[in-house]
Amino acid sequence: MRVAGLVQDSIVDGPGFRFVVFTQGCALRCEGCHNPETWDPRGGTEISTGDIISEMLGNPLTDGLTLSGGEPFLQAAACAEIASAARRRGLNVWTYSGSTFGELMSASETDHSIQDLLNLTDVLVEGPFKLSERTLSLKWRGSRNQRVLDVPKSLAAGEAVLLE
Repeated sequence: MRVAGLVQDSIVDGPGFRFVVFTQGCALRCEGCHNPETWDPRGGTEISTGDIISEMLGNPLTDGLTLSGGEPFLQAAACAEIASAARRRGLNVWTYSGSTFGELMSASETDHSIQDLLNLTDVLVEGPFKLSERTLSLKWRGSRNQRVLDVPKSLAAGEAVLLE
């Protein structure tokens, strides 16, 4: 898969010490994006999911996995493979997406790897970054329009359910 980078022990991409995979490629190109170097789908570095999983599982302090970007759902199959390994280890999985839950559910009808990744995600931070709604006061997100969702509850309800 193509990644912009891997980070051990992040404390800003979800709760606890997180292993973060910054995926490469994003078509949204949001004005004011925190990671514009991830936009080019040909940029970054090619790395095997096996190598990513080994690095993630090699740190006994890791509390969870965060899939960020870029746009993780553009590489949903590879991200799902990493998320599956994290879940087998007992780690929670957070995924960031510029798409909304509804958009991802619609896309999953033709791309089953999107559904696989949603099924393995505990928390989804969804929606595009909007510079006009930028704030530093909200946890885990950069603009007021973005939502933090409880994915298992959202999947069960068939609609977005905010994380409590």
